[in-house]
Amino acid sequence: MVERYPTLLKALTLQKPAEPRKPVYNDVRIVEKSVPVLKRGQVLVRINAAGFNHRELWIRKGQYPGIVFGSTLGADGAGLVIASYDDQDELLNKRVFLVPTRGWESDPLAPETPFGILGGGVNPPIGSFASHVVVERDQVIQTPAHLEDVHAAAWPVGGVTAWRAVVVNARVSRGHTVLITGIGGGVALLALQLCLALGARVFVTSGSDAKLARAVALGAAGGVNYRHKDWPKALEKILGGTLLDSVIDSAGGPISQQVGRVLRLGGHIVLYGMTVAQQVPFTMREVLRNQQLIGSTMGSKADLQAATNFIAEHRITPVVSRVLDGLENADEGFELLAHGNHFGKIVVRMDSDLSHPEGRKAKL
Repeated sequence: MVERYPTLLKALTLQKPAEPRKPVYNDVRIVEKSVPVLKRGQVLVRINAAGFNHRELWIRKGQYPGIVFGSTLGADGAGLVIASYDDQDELLNKRVFLVPTRGWESDPLAPETPFGILGGGVNPPIGSFASHVVVERDQVIQTPAHLEDVHAAAWPVGGVTAWRAVVVNARVSRGHTVLITGIGGGVALLALQLCLALGARVFVTSGSDAKLARAVALGAAGGVNYRHKDWPKALEKILGGTLLDSVIDSAGGPISQQVGRVLRLGGHIVLYGMTVAQQVPFTMREVLRNQQLIGSTMGSKADLQAATNFIAEHRITPVVSRVLDGLENADEGFELLAHGNHFGKIVVRMDSDLSHPEGRKAKL
C-alpha cells in the first residue's frame, strides 16, 4: 500500500547569520516547504536517515564553493519510495538511497558533465537532510537487504570515495598489503572494510590509540600513532620486512617521504584528501622507484552501483558512530564532526520506527 502523498516537508536549510561572525560559521534552520508535484521520471522518497559528511561542516564554515543560502543540506540519505509519477513503478515501496552526485554516470576517468554533489547548492537543488525528497528515479539505488536505513545513510559518499580509491585507483586484490591513514573517518573505515573483503592485509594510522585498537578489532593487522614523531619507523617495524603495495591517504603533506622506504617498487599512493597540507612533495627518488601518486575523488554512479553490489555480496555494514534522533538535533552532529573524536559515520534518524527494513529501531 502506497503512503498518502504529503503536502509539506521539513528540511534543514543553510542560513546566513543575522550578524557577521569571525571565523565564519553559517546558521542552519529547519523550514517547512511544499512538496513538489512529481514530473515524468521522478519519485518521492521519504527519508528515514541522513548521514553527515565533513562537507556539511565546511559549508557552514564558508569553506566550500558554490553554496546557496536557503538550500537544503546533506548528500547522504536513505529511505522509502512512497510515490512515483508512474503509478505502476517497480520502485514503489522499495527501500533506496540517494545517488549523492550528478554529472558522472559511467566514464572510468572523470565526470562527463559539470559535477555536482547533493546539499547546499544548485547542482542538484536538493539535499538529504529533509523528511522527503523528490528525485529522478534513475538517481536512487536500491538499498541492500542486509542494511538498515541508518547504515545505508552512512554509505553513499564514503562508499563511492573508498571504492574509487581502493578498487579503481589502488587496484587492491587478494594478498596485497595496504596502509590506510587516518582511520576513524567514514571513508577510511569503509576502505578498511573493502580491503579486508578483497583479501588484503591492512595496516592503519591514527592520532588515537583507542581508534587503532578499534580498527584492529575490525580486522586490521596493526597500526601506528601518527602523533609520534618516529611513526614511519614504527610502521616499518610492525611490517616486519613486508613492503606495502598501496597507501590510501587523506592527509597529504610529506606522505611519499614518510612511506617511501616501505612502499614497493611501482607501489601506489592514492590521495583522496589533504587535511595536513595542500601539497605533496614527490621527488626523483619516488620516480626512480616507479612509485605512483594518484589523485582520487568520489566516483561515478556506475562506481557506486558496483560498490553497492560488492557490499551486498560480502554483507559489509558501514560503521556508525552516533545516531541522532530528528533534524532538531542536527547541530549536535556538526559539533561531533568539529571535535573529530568519532569512529565511523554520524547519522540523523528522521523516524526511529521507520529506519529498519521491518519497521524496528536500528540496533548499533
